[in-house]
Amino acid sequence: MDIILLKELDKVGGKHEIVKVKDGYGRNFLIPQGLAIVANAGNRKMLNELVKQEDKKESKRLDEYKEMAAKLDGVTLKIGAKAGTSGKIFGSVTNVQIANALKEQAGIEIERKKIVLEEEVKSIGTYSAKLNLHKDVQTSVAFEIIEE
Repeated sequence: MDIILLKELDKVGGKHEIVKVKDGYGRNFLIPQGLAIVANAGNRKMLNELVKQEDKKESKRLDEYKEMAAKLDGVTLKIGAKAGTSGKIFGSVTNVQIANALKEQAGIEIERKKIVLEEEVKSIGTYSAKLNLHKDVQTSVAFEIIEE
């Protein structure tokens, strides 16, 4: 079954993509949940209009994303974590904690899905996270894990 995704889904596809899924998954889960619509001729035309409108909105926000990236250049966030005597932290630092630190320390609100950690953060030290703000604007932010 061919469907048009209305939201980005992990391991399925991105927003406004036409993907092929099993009939039951599409009919019983994706469509009733409002995550997708059937990819027929009428909906494909509607998809083109949706993509055009969204591109216009995103192009307006492009300057805003570039400004955010410039503001984050050279910023090092400090994230507190409980750690043992060897410097290994209990649990790990996730993109949610980085999003919260960005909001508190830099005053920038970014969706957690746009933050990508290149490595697992399980000990005290300095790391880097990649921020995918827009398809044309990617930046990275340094963060330091300190013991609470």
